[in-house]
Amino acid sequence: MPELLTHPKTPEMPRQVAGFKSESWPASSRNGGRHQIGIPGRLPSESAVFYTSGRASLGTSYLYSLFARAYGTNNLPDSSNMCHEATSVVLTKSIGVPVGTVTLEDCEHTDLIFFFGQNTGTNSPRMLHQLEDARRRGVQIITFNPLRERSLERFENPKSPAEMLIKPATLISTQYHQLMIGGDAAALMGLCKAVIEMDDNAQAMGSARVIDHEFIEDHCAGFDKFAAAAREYDWDDIVRRSGLSRTAIEAAAVVYTRAPRAMACYGMGLTQHKNGVETIQLLVNLLLLRGNIGRRGTGICPVRGHSNVQGQRTVGISEKPELVPLDRLEAQYRFAAPRKKGLNIIEACEALVNGKLQAVFQLGGNLVRSVPDRARIEPAWRELPLSVSIATKLNRNHLIHGKIGYILPCLGRSEEDIQPSGPQAVSVEDSIACIHGSRGRRPPASPNLLSETRIIAGLAKATLAPNPLMDWAGWADDYSRIRTALGETYPEIFHDMERRMWLPGGFPRPIKARERIWQTESQRANFITPEGLKEDPHPQDSHRDVFRMMTLRSNDQFNTTIYGYNDRFRGIKGTRMVVLLNRDDMIRLGIDEGDMLMLETVWDDGIERKMSGFRATGYDIPPGCCATYYPEANALMPLSHYAAGSFTPAAKSIPIRVIKLSN
Repeated sequence: MPELLTHPKTPEMPRQVAGFKSESWPASSRNGGRHQIGIPGRLPSESAVFYTSGRASLGTSYLYSLFARAYGTNNLPDSSNMCHEATSVVLTKSIGVPVGTVTLEDCEHTDLIFFFGQNTGTNSPRMLHQLEDARRRGVQIITFNPLRERSLERFENPKSPAEMLIKPATLISTQYHQLMIGGDAAALMGLCKAVIEMDDNAQAMGSARVIDHEFIEDHCAGFDKFAAAAREYDWDDIVRRSGLSRTAIEAAAVVYTRAPRAMACYGMGLTQHKNGVETIQLLVNLLLLRGNIGRRGTGICPVRGHSNVQGQRTVGISEKPELVPLDRLEAQYRFAAPRKKGLNIIEACEALVNGKLQAVFQLGGNLVRSVPDRARIEPAWRELPLSVSIATKLNRNHLIHGKIGYILPCLGRSEEDIQPSGPQAVSVEDSIACIHGSRGRRPPASPNLLSETRIIAGLAKATLAPNPLMDWAGWADDYSRIRTALGETYPEIFHDMERRMWLPGGFPRPIKARERIWQTESQRANFITPEGLKEDPHPQDSHRDVFRMMTLRSNDQFNTTIYGYNDRFRGIKGTRMVVLLNRDDMIRLGIDEGDMLMLETVWDDGIERKMSGFRATGYDIPPGCCATYYPEANALMPLSHYAAGSFTPAAKSIPIRVIKLSN
């Protein structure tokens, strides 16, 4: 057993990683390359998937991606596939970067914040303090959200007893627009149309223009085509598809045109729709109309979940080879990097169901519980020849495993990590593209726990043919060596990293769009005109018993981890098996509060998807819409129900029927 698979502090007590021996693998089929694997008995590289949850550090993610590519595959799906893949697709085409442009400093200088599809209190509670500060400075906050969310309405600082007991709660949203689920694209088109019409009127009257034409002339492409299309859209159709009145949309547009500096924050309420890509394109267009990207106090801010879900993409976790500097990696490590596109999450799940996968390796996460079509995924997962999971805590995924399954417990990031070179530090990239270091301080849960880095390095050394340029042992012993390697692969980002990651607040990743340098094909910021606004099925276009269902999270939840069964923000106690329904819809269907319901997916693929045991709960949600909790209702979402252009599961707009069960 390789020495890397034993604990460095306790050599007298070797700790094998679950019998993971290279000679136990079936025969290899890979040919070519300069440093080849050459170990008999390995699975074909195309049949293996290397999944990453987003929790791992930058250094660990870098080693993991190198391991997978040295193994011969770009099958590196990750949690970004399930949440913000649409962001990466759109922003790269429109402004030349795959991430947002907002910094914390921008938050201190903005005059207006748009919120689309992002429940700050549940998913980003730390951001509430910035919102509270912004409101006290008089910043306008305009929210577009299907549900009335308390944390987007008012805020009481739990760290301030005086505020909790004496002062009134801070008003967060100055405008709150309850649009229909999936109505964001129509609402955004309405906002753009209103701004363009106001600018046309200003031009006709000879008054000050509303649109920043100087910025558009100097920096943008595609404006004329988009403006013409916006003028042609019918207000009645926009109102019907958004669920908002024209007056409400125009009221938001007026505030926007009066704000010198504005930014837009959004979450999976935009990305997880079939038209998620076009919706985000429209949000970018809205900001470009008034030059609200690339100057202080402005920008676009996709709000992500895990602490390094963005950073892992930065260091090579991607199924798209064009996003990774493969030529540089080949020169650095003298191996033949695979060039074939890998599998994303949807494609990996389809391959799993079709029996084409032989191994799934998980670096963190709760994949089986997270993905769509759970009733199809779980049986297929049990037929996998091999499943491997590196994890800090047990989760439901560990109860569902392959024919051979390994659970490899590892140190958490908050735990002290001692290697032969001494205490180790790691680094992450947050949602605003700031990279900073951290050191674990807590005593490990067990003296025998290995770090993620050591486990991956050990497995790579045991699996791959020797390559003197891939220093797995040295990397496991001293993480600063990984950061040196990162600086060689990505010098423009990670140069002098050992010093810069300890600067106060870390250091910003270079985002050229912040400087109004557009790394797009046109070398300009692009207005992109959508093909249409239709999100299918639209409740008003189909039979009245078909609802559009969104999944959501509670305050007592982090991703798939459930800490309790009370959702205090929404007044739900004791269960998560509820369906939030418009009260008028309940009356129309003869459903009373507390009735037990069955939900049935309306999807024409020949597969029946039904779930029962849901409790009817009246809620302030638009007619024709309903909501359930994630991940409980994932079994109702078809694998083929995803965003066009990004393959993001469309978890926010699942077509269902609501069926009352007899009492």
